[in-house]
Amino acid sequence: MFFHMTKIQNKWTCANRFLQVCLLLVMTVPAFAQKIILDEAVSMLALGDSYTIGEQVEEQERWPHQFAAALRKEGVEVGDPDYIATTGWTTSDLLEGMSVSVSREKQYNLVSILIGVNNQYQGLDMDLYEPELRQIIEQAVSIAGGQRSRVFIFSIPDYAYTPFGKGDPGISREIDAYNRVKERVAREYGISFINITPISRQALSEPELVAGDGLHPSGVQYGAWVKKLLNEVEIPKKRI
Repeated sequence: MFFHMTKIQNKWTCANRFLQVCLLLVMTVPAFAQKIILDEAVSMLALGDSYTIGEQVEEQERWPHQFAAALRKEGVEVGDPDYIATTGWTTSDLLEGMSVSVSREKQYNLVSILIGVNNQYQGLDMDLYEPELRQIIEQAVSIAGGQRSRVFIFSIPDYAYTPFGKGDPGISREIDAYNRVKERVAREYGISFINITPISRQALSEPELVAGDGLHPSGVQYGAWVKKLLNEVEIPKKRI
């Protein structure tokens, strides 16, 4: 009888410990921001690389410019976005660019992040990516006045699905690995993660999604990103 009760007590003890661990995790991990809240006039800063600056497309076809135009149609007051983004930039390059280019005179209340493809393309050590991504996110949240609901991050597009990438599965595996890190870190910080990688993977069968260089997204693809992004935006109705 004593042995039987001891086993029952041990089971209860284990169960209680499990519940305590679960409660601790819930209390320590930030809630994942499901929506980007836009309840005032928007001043946007876009951080990134060629996918942000819109290599091979006109300025108005860049996704940040298309996003701003779409918000205006929804009645949101928003100016043209500012950029800290350059073709070929890695996370290290972006951090350096932010250190010298963030305006101390202008305030932003919406910040986007899209970075990492050049870390993969240049074969950099993946162990460097996460700590630098965390620094970028922390600075972005600071730029946005500490409002995590005003910071969002895009997944990395998969350039394997372009004429340049030639369907190379090795590229896709590495892009997936980077995106797993990116999504996990975004969740930890409680900022919105926008997964546009599936859209990029339609490009081999839908050539209009690729720009003239056979590598970068076209304005059409950027427009598809914006449609997905708008699903994550909440615009509270103004009281009359």
